[in-house]
Amino acid sequence: MNRDPILTKAARLLRRGKYDNTIKLLEPEVNRYHGVFTYYYMLALAYLHTRIFNVAFTYFKLARDIKMRDPTVLLGLAALYLRRGDTDRAVDFYLEVQDLDEHNKIAKKALKVIRKYSGTEELSAWVDSKKLVRLFPPLPHAPLGASDVLAPIFCFLLIGVLGAGTLITLKVIPSPIKIAPKTEREGFVTSALNREERDAPVQIEGSYRYVMTSRQIFDTYEEARDLFTKYRDEAAKVALNRLLESNASEPIKTKARFLISYMDIPGFDTLKDRFDYAEVIREPILYRDCYIIWQGMAANLEVGESATSFNLLVGYDMKRNALQGVVPVTFNLSAAVNTEKPLEVLGKVIPVTAEKGLDIKLEGVALHQSGLRLGAGK
Repeated sequence: MNRDPILTKAARLLRRGKYDNTIKLLEPEVNRYHGVFTYYYMLALAYLHTRIFNVAFTYFKLARDIKMRDPTVLLGLAALYLRRGDTDRAVDFYLEVQDLDEHNKIAKKALKVIRKYSGTEELSAWVDSKKLVRLFPPLPHAPLGASDVLAPIFCFLLIGVLGAGTLITLKVIPSPIKIAPKTEREGFVTSALNREERDAPVQIEGSYRYVMTSRQIFDTYEEARDLFTKYRDEAAKVALNRLLESNASEPIKTKARFLISYMDIPGFDTLKDRFDYAEVIREPILYRDCYIIWQGMAANLEVGESATSFNLLVGYDMKRNALQGVVPVTFNLSAAVNTEKPLEVLGKVIPVTAEKGLDIKLEGVALHQSGLRLGAGK
């Protein structure tokens, strides 16, 4: 949590059972903490304990998009499937938790309950009796406050500094002042091409959208890695997508997919490379799974219990600017979008086949509109 004041306060509220207060604290910060696992997990727990299960399910899914095999998230989803009566799905999740943590007490208890009552009305009665809370995932630990830790730490450091200073002066130990090495972004080192991959970079047979020389393949891949170190993930994806659609060897394409798996979901304030509609629609395949921010108006709005979809009239802002294109957008959250006001959408580009060739749709991640802020993920 890195002592984030809001997340720290939320953790303390959760530990004290103040779930409504946790929701009131966290919900307005959806854009600040877009893509932050701890934020989604704590909101999921708060809604789970307040028995607003459909919203809890949404936030557990968002958390799972970030950490696919986190045992705590799997426990939350398993409990919700068990409540729905989908015992098979619940069992699958509990078994996955046991694969990750064979000593997990909650998964063990849940499987014992399911074995005992499975196939009878007693299981439904057990769930409805509020005993399900025993299977809820653990609450996050609330860090100690500053007043709890500063005094003993200060005394410990003072004693350590005085003692170390004396030993350094007497040359018993060397000076500890060293320049720490720069830490690379996770995934960078292991994405480097090995000797075998460099020896055979090109596939000889087959037809490809882009035909590249060995040097072009190497240069493109290293350019993507360099962009990755600068957290310019969307520009890196464009380069890697070109490789994936080219005659590059399958081992190099596997490394490209591996590098993409380490990339982050951006927010409105963190998206560094912006692609406009005209360049994306020109070659949609190069922008597959890239995140964009486009402005416009919403049309053909459909709002369900857990989904929102509309056509984004790109560039058609306040009905004054020219229409650039129409793009279908879907969110996995319900939102009261106003079709009379301009909006700004952060979404992931998905190429789709159309009569005229390749077209695109967007998987919505977040939305800005006057009076409305929606955060979502897939």
